Amino acid sequence: MKIAIHNGKRFNIEWRNYCHSNGIAYKLVNCYSNSIIHDLSDCDALMWHFEQENPRDVLFAKQLLYSVQSSGKRVFPDFNTVWHFDDKVGQKYLLESIGAPLVPSYVFYTREEAIKWLEGATFPLVNKLRTGSASIHVKKVSTRAMALRIINKSFKRGFRAFKRKKYLLEQIRRYRAGIEGFECVLKGMRDFIFVPRSLRGLPTQKGYVYFQEFIPDNDHDIRLIIIGDRAFGIKRLVRHNDFRASGSGILRFGKELFPEGLIKTAFDISDRLKTQCIAMDFLHKEGKPLLVEISFGFPYKKFSEECPGYWDRYLNWHEGKFNPYGWMVENVIKINR
Repeated sequence: MKIAIHNGKRFNIEWRNYCHSNGIAYKLVNCYSNSIIHDLSDCDALMWHFEQENPRDVLFAKQLLYSVQSSGKRVFPDFNTVWHFDDKVGQKYLLESIGAPLVPSYVFYTREEAIKWLEGATFPLVNKLRTGSASIHVKKVSTRAMALRIINKSFKRGFRAFKRKKYLLEQIRRYRAGIEGFECVLKGMRDFIFVPRSLRGLPTQKGYVYFQEFIPDNDHDIRLIIIGDRAFGIKRLVRHNDFRASGSGILRFGKELFPEGLIKTAFDISDRLKTQCIAMDFLHKEGKPLLVEISFGFPYKKFSEECPGYWDRYLNWHEGKFNPYGWMVENVIKINR
């Protein structure tokens, strides 16, 4: 068994380190290479943690992974795990199709349909772009006039994928909250003045509009991450004077914060979607969990390093540090045996 690992950052580094430490045969490859298919000829699997904010990755990463999977090799992430990544509209259809407890969500592809629906809508609503992370494109829509402005812009010039002013303000917030050092502000200022070429290449979001029901009285959300037969969780508090928890950086850990019923629900959704790895974000309405969105990735190292333990699929708690990136490698090996 030999695993090809993209020679990149994030999960890719952890996979390489795990293979090296555990005597697992691996090979570093460049997924951007024109000869990548040939380069994989002596490998049984390909693992690549690609980035949603890299236009090159957005252009072809999923297509490459699907192609390699079609050849009979194992990949991580595979089709079921990643086709809906960074696509909230695709997730709406997927989660509705399996009867998951999704926050009521609405998408329209013409201005006329959206305005007609708006006549009977209840406010506030939440507007999102189909792409983006850390709540950067999430806004609370309090009035019909505000919703109409969003609809008109969605079907005219659209929305830039990278909003440099919002990004800078978010970096300042994180510094003031003590979440990150002053270097994050410097990075925000740099990217405000000189928008990175990679971010300039992201496509403008237009031609659709997406709303979700606003779920009140939530001062946090719950993120549960399922990798194979194991799960761990993070409670994320909302920003000050805000409703958004994703990207707040205000995290809580501890077994007692996560109801067993919610963990069971997360395993059930993962099983029905047949995912290798899935991060699920939950809110609660009248005591019942509602799923906001899903992803195959999660912030690099931060979450798992501070979690005190994890659950297995039988809801047994395993106290102590763990390596979720190693779980991914082991699952690829196990499935290929």
